Amino acid sequence: QQPLTIKFIDPTYMIRSVPANAFDSTYCAILAQNAVHGAMAGFSGITVGKVCERYVYLPIHAITKQKGNRVDVKGRWFTNMINSTMQPDFAPTTLERQISA
Repeated sequence: QQPLTIKFIDPTYMIRSVPANAFDSTYCAILAQNAVHGAMAGFSGITVGKVCERYVYLPIHAITKQKGNRVDVKGRWFTNMINSTMQPDFAPTTLERQISA
């Protein structure tokens, strides 16, 4: 028998593993500025988002009560997103699949 080591890497730390482009940097800066403006205006329990090309304050309780959307990870749109953002494949290797089965 060979010793077996199983390592768990939380994929939430690997969601964004490519450098931000100019659009990402600008978008994040605008979101951050609006969040600070909201906080300085005395708002709490909000987040900032873009709706119909406008930046808006969204109540967190309203967002968390919404039914979540499902993403078809085998679908064409997901594949296009992965390819366009150059994100790595997080699918387990064949060995890991055999161990977990």
